[in-house]
Formats: sequence, C-alpha cells, structure tokens
Amino acid sequence: MTEKSFYSGSIDIHKLNLTMKLVCAQSDLSTNLSLVSRAVPSRPTHPVLANVLLQADAQTNQVSLTAFDLSLGIRTSFNAEVWQGGAIALPAKLLVDITSRLPEGEITLDDESATETNTGEGLIVTLTPKSGHYQVRAMGAEEFPELPIIENSEVIHLTAAALIEGLRGSLFATSGDETKQVLTGVHLTVKQDTLEFAATDGHRLAVVETTNERPMENSNQLEVTVPARALRELQRMLAHSSADDEPVALYLDQGQVVFAWKNQRLTSRTLEGQYPAYRQLIPRQFERQVTLDRKQFVSTLERIAVLADQKNNIVKLTINGANQEITLSCESQDIGSGRESMPAQISGEDIDIAFNIKYLMEGLKELPSSEIQMHLNQSLTPVIFTPLGALKMTYLAMPVQLRS
Repeated sequence: MTEKSFYSGSIDIHKLNLTMKLVCAQSDLSTNLSLVSRAVPSRPTHPVLANVLLQADAQTNQVSLTAFDLSLGIRTSFNAEVWQGGAIALPAKLLVDITSRLPEGEITLDDESATETNTGEGLIVTLTPKSGHYQVRAMGAEEFPELPIIENSEVIHLTAAALIEGLRGSLFATSGDETKQVLTGVHLTVKQDTLEFAATDGHRLAVVETTNERPMENSNQLEVTVPARALRELQRMLAHSSADDEPVALYLDQGQVVFAWKNQRLTSRTLEGQYPAYRQLIPRQFERQVTLDRKQFVSTLERIAVLADQKNNIVKLTINGANQEITLSCESQDIGSGRESMPAQISGEDIDIAFNIKYLMEGLKELPSSEIQMHLNQSLTPVIFTPLGALKMTYLAMPVQLRS
C-alpha cells in the first residue's frame, strides 16, 4: 500500500516548486483547519510540528491539510480552484485564528510573494479575502515529517455507522491516568461480522458490540488498543464528514493503525501491553434485576448529585421490591441530605447499594434506550446495566462500600 491509495492527489513535496496559488471557500479552509489542528502539539519538540502542511494539486483541484505530532496524524482534504500546485507548512494556531474570523466567501492563498519579497527571513504566504490582506511567515514543506505508511497490510473495511456507535458507547470509560497506559485507549476487536469496543479505567467497564456490514475476507480475529485521544478525533471527523454509509479502511501494523475514508485519514500509534481480560469481569448470573426508565433515573441522579458533589460523590440506592420502587439518597451531616424515589420493576430481595455518582451517570447517559435493566448480586459485587431492545451494550460499575 502506498501513500497514493490514501489520497488520490498525493504530492511529492520534495519535488515541488514553491510558487503556489489557489482560491477556496473560507468555510472549507476554516472547517478543515480546525479538524487537523487538533493533531498539532501544544509543546512541539521541533518548530515545524507547530505547523499544518498544506498541499494543493492543480490536476485534481484538491487541497489537503496535514498535522502530525509524531504520534497522532490527521489529514483532511477539500475542493478548491488550484491555479498553481504546491506545498508549504503554515503556522497552525495563527492560521486557525485568522481564517475562523474572516467573513464568508472566497479566499485567495498564494506564496508568490516568497519569490518577490523573501529577504532570507523565511517564506511568506498571502491570504486575500474579499476585503483585507494578510501575510504569514511559513516554512518549507520538505521540513514537515511524512505520515507513517503501512505497507503489505490486509485492508479491513468497517462501516462508519458501526464505528460511531461503538466509540460513543465506550470512549467515556477510558482512563485518564497515563501510568495505566493501556487503559487510556479503547480495545477494538474486529470479528467476522461484528466489531467489539471495550474501555475500562479500573472502576467501570463499557463494552459495545456493533454489526459490521462489511465482513472480513478471512476469519482471523484482529485486536488492537487505540489511544482515546486519537479515537475522539476519529469520532469528530466521521461526524463532520456525514459518512454513515462510507466504508472506512483500517490498516494495522506493529505499533501503528490507520483509518482512511474518502480523502480523510487518521494515523495513530497503538498502545502496547496486554489489555485486561474484561469478559471475565462480567458476571453471568444475577440474584436481582431492576428495570427502570433511563431518563427519569438520570435526571433524579443529577438532582441528588448536587449534594453528592459536596461530600464524597457517593449516592445510595435502596431497592424495595414490595413497593416496586428505587430510592436514591445522599446524606451529609455538615451540608444536608436529599432523597428521591422512582418506580421500578424489581425481582429479587431488597438491597442497599452505593456508587460513585459520576461513574453511574456517565454510563447511563450513553445507554441508547428509553428503558434499562440493572443486574446485580450483592452490595459489593459488579453491577451490570444494559439497554432494553437497543444496541448491544454492557456497562459494568463497581459499587462502593457504605459507611454506617
């Protein structure tokens, strides 16, 4: 596989004439800049990494923008009127700040001034909107690092809809603790006709299984752990491109993963290390089951959270089978207390159980159904939440010990 297969208008940046001129829509330039600039490092290890690489192809009338922090790389492209092809590295933050504030309409971008006014202090690119004139110092494209290329890898086709669904139900459960490196990503398992997404931070676990309508050509199962940061950008790019029916090509190699569709591309390092055997954490049998209205449960939790946030973030759930109701409560001698009940369908004996309210709410908000089921055994064993009649999603939350 070559660079050409990712971007039909690929350019050898080492052979380009520096003179370049194009006309594009302000909205296209601004939108695509805001997408790729998220891969620009806040503290670049080399000056050129603070830039976005702009490549213009006169044959295809395509402009591509690339940002790369040596771990995460993003490339997007859009149509423009390219009078003269070329490539140049432009300061990302400055360019985003300027273009986002320009009025709608056409922008002419050229670096002809580089040959006319260059005084040895670097290249100059001119942006000319319908009213105004901006000059920005730039760097040569040859200094910009090339995105990794994965060769001789079997391509796996995924549907954008399945990816979006799986990421929405799993990303929130990843860990933010960099010392637990492998837990800062989502573990993706590609099976014959399904995709499984798993994320855990040690306190909760989210597992989503979606149908992949583009089955693998062979029956080999593929597993990879991808950093949450990269997947959040993938989620944002897919939503922006409205690519629900668009096939997304997945390429995987040792330490590197690439997602590519249309003229978009995201490349990321993968996370090394053995991902936890999360299936073993999910109980198979339960002594109690509760069916609840999800929105009512979440809104009740949000009200109780006002008090829980003041103390220790703990909410107590009292499950009452006789009354077929569940009571949420939070008590603090120093501040006050709150208590609210709601109806529920309950089977099994009564029980009191407590949770970190943040973990509980974050998972419940992502369950894609109006009704949910809560499966539990004892007050300190894992509790499973599942949506009724919707996406195959399992959310596991660990209870906390109640102090008398």
